[in-house]
Amino acid sequence: MTIAELYEFLNEKIPPSLSCEWDNDGLMCCPDPDRTVERVLVALDVTEDVVRRAIEGDYDLIVSHHPLIFRPIKSITPYSITADKLISLIKADISVMSFHTRLDAVDGGVNDILADMLGIVSPRPFGDGIGRIGSLEKPTRLKDFVELVKDLLGCDAVNVASAGRMVHTVAVLGGSGSDEVMAAKNAGADTYLTGELSYHHLCDARENGVNLISAGHFHTENHICDHIASLISEADDYIEIDIESSLNYEIF
Repeated sequence: MTIAELYEFLNEKIPPSLSCEWDNDGLMCCPDPDRTVERVLVALDVTEDVVRRAIEGDYDLIVSHHPLIFRPIKSITPYSITADKLISLIKADISVMSFHTRLDAVDGGVNDILADMLGIVSPRPFGDGIGRIGSLEKPTRLKDFVELVKDLLGCDAVNVASAGRMVHTVAVLGGSGSDEVMAAKNAGADTYLTGELSYHHLCDARENGVNLISAGHFHTENHICDHIASLISEADDYIEIDIESSLNYEIF
C-alpha cells in the first residue's frame, strides 16, 4: 500500500467534511505519494523528538492527531520550528498525515472514546458535533468523579471548579474546550470535562451552574493514538505500527 492509498483509505474512515472550517489537517507533508508504507509512527503531536525517532527508525510515515502545519508558513528555513521539521522530513522522504477536528467529531473518535472511558452512557454530539454528552449510570460526588478521571486518564492533577452539583449528566471534549462551556451547559450538562479551560470560565463555574474539570490537553486526547493505529491495521495488516505516547513537557 502506498502513502496515497493509505491516505485515501483514512479519508473514507475519517471524512474531511467533519473538519471545522478553521482547522487545517490532512496530508501535511508528502515527498513521494507512491512510496510503499511499511513502517508508521503514530503520535499525538509531530514534535522534534517524533521527527528524530521517525528518521532514525526509518519510518515511511507519521500519522498524528494535531496538525504538523496549523498556521500558514511564510518561508521554509531552518529558523522556523515547523519549517525546520518539514525540511528534515522531506530530506528523509517521510510523509505526515494529521487528522484533527474530524477525528474529534467522527463516530468512535476522540470524544466517543473519552466518553466510553469515563462510563458515560449513550453519548450524543454537542458543540458543533465535536463534543459528546451523556449520563453516568448513577449520580456521583464531584470529588469521586475527579479521582476516577485522574485514574483513567493518568493525570497527576486536574483543575476543578465546583458548582456544588452532583455529577450525572457529563459533557466531554478532548483538548482545548473553553469555547464550548456554554454549549455544554445549554445541552444540559451538570459537569463538563475538557483538556484546557480559561481562568474566567473556571471562575464563573458556580454562577453558571456547571462543574468544570480541566484534565490536560494531552491526557484527554492521547488515547486516540491506539485508535489511529487500529485504523491503519484495517487498511493493511502488514504495516508495522509504533506509537509515540510520551508527554513533551513535565509537570512538577
